[in-house]
Amino acid sequence: MKIIETLAPHHVPQLHQLYLQQWWSNTRTLNEVEAVLTGSSITLGMVDDDNALIGFTRVLTDGIFKALIFDVIVNQEYRGHKIGSQLVQYVKAHPKLSRVKHLELYCLPELQSYYQQFGFAADVGGMELMRLTMR
Repeated sequence: MKIIETLAPHHVPQLHQLYLQQWWSNTRTLNEVEAVLTGSSITLGMVDDDNALIGFTRVLTDGIFKALIFDVIVNQEYRGHKIGSQLVQYVKAHPKLSRVKHLELYCLPELQSYYQQFGFAADVGGMELMRLTMR
């Protein structure tokens, strides 16, 4: 297994399949997945020995103040092999994020302890997530 920073064209439908496995992304279309890749600052994939995509994450950042991790996904067959952990650690050490003050993500409460092992904290100075649904 290895981490890649650029997905090959054959990885894009594989990423779409990974999104379809998740409750929070199972309505994404292939066109939307392509747009997500184009609009992300950093994209990371984990591929197996056959170069099949088995894990993925992406980051949006301004490069100085904030970076937001999205979509830490691992193929169901590979869960428990620390692939998600490797992807998060790779993001934390990524050279494009070396000057970023805050690396952030949002997750369900039951995943907070998982992300705490990487140094993330739920105490964000009283800040709350707000959302405006546009479509």
